[in-house]
Amino acid sequence: MLSAKRNISAFIKILLIIGFGYFFWLMLTITLEYIPFDPNASFLMIKQTEVHNKSEYIWFFYTHVYTSIFVLLAGFLAILKRNFGIRNFHKNAGKIYIILILLLAAPSGIYMGIFANGGFLSKLSFVILGCLWWFSTFKAYLLARQKNFKKHKHWMWRSFALTISAITLRMWKVIIVYLFQPNPMDVYQIIAWLGWVPNIILIEYLIMKKHL
Repeated sequence: MLSAKRNISAFIKILLIIGFGYFFWLMLTITLEYIPFDPNASFLMIKQTEVHNKSEYIWFFYTHVYTSIFVLLAGFLAILKRNFGIRNFHKNAGKIYIILILLLAAPSGIYMGIFANGGFLSKLSFVILGCLWWFSTFKAYLLARQKNFKKHKHWMWRSFALTISAITLRMWKVIIVYLFQPNPMDVYQIIAWLGWVPNIILIEYLIMKKHL
């Protein structure tokens, strides 16, 4: 029985690695659309008002795009230590993850949220997301400095749940557009919240049930 449980656990872990690898590759292909630097590339085509009227927007945008892909990877490598038995990556990957979020990815994300498509509701969601992302990561950092590693782990999971909103947001977009074909601006308002709220609810449930 014990051997069967271990085999199932190992199988689930392998599936998680494969699943993350697949979605990470999709995010990487999106990032590569913005290399080389081009103010008219992809998503920026519908943000020309900001690009031309706010000179700093393009720099915040590219800062967010270029750092977020490394945040995703570093965050996943950091959680491998406990869950997959790979210890060497945890400390250094965690440092990279925290530094990139606190100094670059979250601040640039908050700025971009102010100009998000979809009106006030979308803007509000993305600004809240960015602030919670920064705070949860900073809290995890402080707890690690205090050597309170149990609570540090919980806050890192909260942070990573917000990090992967970059993935879940796009998943929800595909599902909603396929099923309901709503107005594009309505899509932004819906996925702006669906991208991260279910993630954080799930993590809180798992923490409460002591599964993390």
